[in-house]
Amino acid sequence: MNLGELIPISLFVCIAYSIKVVVDAMVRRHMVNAGGSEELVNSLLRDEEQRRRHSSLRWGIVLVALAVGFGLIQWFGWQEVNPGMIAVLALATGLGNLAFFAISRRIG
Repeated sequence: MNLGELIPISLFVCIAYSIKVVVDAMVRRHMVNAGGSEELVNSLLRDEEQRRRHSSLRWGIVLVALAVGFGLIQWFGWQEVNPGMIAVLALATGLGNLAFFAISRRIG
């Protein structure tokens, strides 16, 4: 990939993420200013915190599984992209998601 192509893509991602952060902050502020019960606001904020933690857990497990998949590819000595290599990476991603599902069921 050319570095000239990477800069506009990363700029777009940064702008989209900053818009998401601002909108989330505005929604929280409107929720607090709307006069909802304190218990409701605290419940929503706790739920959001739990979703954030679960998201971090999911990405951590999936990335570790993908690292194992890439390690297997390196161990087998595959050099070019072929269906077997794609299958190993898809399997690693699927196993990571299934592991997250099992762990999140035990936590929750």
